Amino acid sequence: MALEIERKFLVNGPYKELAASYTHIVQGYICSGQGRTVRVRLRDRQAYLTIKGPSRDGGLTRYEFEKEITRDEGLSLLHLCEPGIVEKRRWLIPFEGHTFEVDEFLGLNEGLVVAEVELASPTEAFARPPFIGREVTGDRKYYNSSLRACPFSSWNDSLRADHDR
Repeated sequence: MALEIERKFLVNGPYKELAASYTHIVQGYICSGQGRTVRVRLRDRQAYLTIKGPSRDGGLTRYEFEKEITRDEGLSLLHLCEPGIVEKRRWLIPFEGHTFEVDEFLGLNEGLVVAEVELASPTEAFARPPFIGREVTGDRKYYNSSLRACPFSSWNDSLRADHDR
């Protein structure tokens, strides 16, 4: 099992012209709760099964196990998922030694754009590209598993006000 260390940010500026590539992602959750998830992801023509453990440090780190599966297996497993599929375009943006993954959400989460950067350690320094906004690491409403159950389009005025601050 690998330790995933990542920080998450809202995006508040142009980013697509900086991207080296992008992919289309559709993902569902076989189960999600108490910080643990079992996810099925279709990424272009590939598919993955991912298990993530709970974070013990406010969302900065968590254990992750990922296994590539066949696309047919992924399509079949999507039928076992909890209600709510997350769909997005992921833009890969290299910036000063790191790659930022910018997720432009589609469907019921359209309008939400979030960037993540994976780090080698929780204290690793990194330069922030100009499109990076407020940090939302550990804010559960921005977790993909939460967006499945409570999509961006359903957020009430209070959640939207917090998002827009």
